[in-house]
Amino acid sequence: MVRVRVPATTANIGPGFDCLGAALGLYNYIEMEFWDKPEIEVMGEGRNEIIRDETNLVYLAAEKVLSEAGLKKPLRIKLENNIPLARGLGSSAACIAGGMLAANELICRHFSTDRIIDMATGMEGHPDNVVPALVGGFSICMLHEGKVIYRNLPIPENLRFIAAIPRFQLETVRARKVLPKEIPLSDAVFNLSRTALMVSAFCSGNFEDFAVFCQDKLHQPYRSTLIPGLEKMIETVARQGALGCFLSGAGPTVICISNEDKADFFGKIMVKTFSDEGVESEYKILMPDQKGTCLL
Repeated sequence: MVRVRVPATTANIGPGFDCLGAALGLYNYIEMEFWDKPEIEVMGEGRNEIIRDETNLVYLAAEKVLSEAGLKKPLRIKLENNIPLARGLGSSAACIAGGMLAANELICRHFSTDRIIDMATGMEGHPDNVVPALVGGFSICMLHEGKVIYRNLPIPENLRFIAAIPRFQLETVRARKVLPKEIPLSDAVFNLSRTALMVSAFCSGNFEDFAVFCQDKLHQPYRSTLIPGLEKMIETVARQGALGCFLSGAGPTVICISNEDKADFFGKIMVKTFSDEGVESEYKILMPDQKGTCLL
């Protein structure tokens, strides 16, 4: 039997649509072993929603790894979930990354990390959540000829990611439908310049002007129609001195980055902003995760 821990993730980080992500200190735990028949137990987030048969996402991810290795054996899986479902914190990526890595451990690490990343991306559809979920830290990633090319950088330990998490769910498929098929060249340049400078900030540790680097014109303006208070929240915390604020993945969670001493202050502002729009929410103060999915 193996037990793994897999972190939540936040993708895009503002301008880095489908190519930037970061791992956060909020975790799901997966226990897995070969068994005489498929068996799944779920505790925590999604315990009343998650499927408990072979179509469960963790089971499918594990089965993919076993199949690639030429094995077909039933599994017993126990899930302890702390990552909210369909909130933009990488719950599906955590299922895929955790399920694949756990299965790979059961077969004595038959596949390399890079091969697991390619398989996980194939299942998830894009790499910006699965890469940081597997390797931790701040990740820059792309797809090239069916392979994932990525680099990951450490996140300064003094940074806190304050996640304002609404009570409602927002499926990624729905959030993608509101995006335009084409964008103006000026919007592409706007995002390219900010993405480049954001990567520079993580490379150098210099976060001056980071709030500017978090700005986006490719997805947040369109998704704001699905998330009441998003634009107001970004403007409000920026005025109060936050390092940056952005929609987490496809949403509806919004993340603000600050130093530890002001994290509670910003969390309360974000919850109030949602409340003013009639949206119930809670906030979590999350540390960066530098390890990614790991064996316990």
